[in-house]
Amino acid sequence: MTTIVARAAESNHWYGKDGKPAYSVIGANGKERSTTLRDARKMNLVPSVTTIIKSAASPGLEVWKLNQMMLAALTLPRVENEPEEEFISRIQRDSKEHAKMAAERGTAVHTAVESMYSGVMHAEFVDHQAGVYREIEKEFGVTEFQPEKAFAHELGFGGKLDLFTPKYQDRGLVIDIKTKEFGDPSKVVGYDEHVMQLAAYRVGVDLPNADCANVFVSVTVPGLVVINKWSQQDLARGWSMFQGLLSYWQAKNQHK
Repeated sequence: MTTIVARAAESNHWYGKDGKPAYSVIGANGKERSTTLRDARKMNLVPSVTTIIKSAASPGLEVWKLNQMMLAALTLPRVENEPEEEFISRIQRDSKEHAKMAAERGTAVHTAVESMYSGVMHAEFVDHQAGVYREIEKEFGVTEFQPEKAFAHELGFGGKLDLFTPKYQDRGLVIDIKTKEFGDPSKVVGYDEHVMQLAAYRVGVDLPNADCANVFVSVTVPGLVVINKWSQQDLARGWSMFQGLLSYWQAKNQHK
């Protein structure tokens, strides 16, 4: 069995001006630690696309967090004579633990799907992999991609694409994979942060007219996949929004 090594969240990532990831540094104590803004200033690094996007509110994410909190409140039994503050604290801890488990499962599925395009199959997630392969081929007629393409752009942002090919219809194709818990495809929708991310990615790899799509992979129903292809109008709007956030982030953090 092949071991799938889950990647860290891109929102914690930094990139050198040459596009090489700089996710961690060796601290003064000789131990490896995550790269900070202070490190980035010294090393002339650029932030990831998702770091920039996090400058804006994410309604979908906030709703999900609230739902996790409410589920914990409804299912967690209260201890007799337990102070309200302690009960609330336990609810918060419980909801965070459920969120952590869901995130870890989603990351494992995401990593497995990406690795499929490098020729690696994983027995535990083979249905997820097969579903993605089938739906992407059906929608775009493409089966070969360059996975995990890292970049840095002169405007001061970087990132790592899940899947892309410069050969698709002479424009290119950029795909970002999203894992989530769902069983009803009609309830899967794209948000502003999704189109901003893809718009920035296609500019970042010098494919400004590339087609872009989110591939939503169900964690709870193996093989269930929904593709949301963004229009060129949506992508132009996404790039405009991202540029606004980029200027805000650079001014706020005094780092360009």
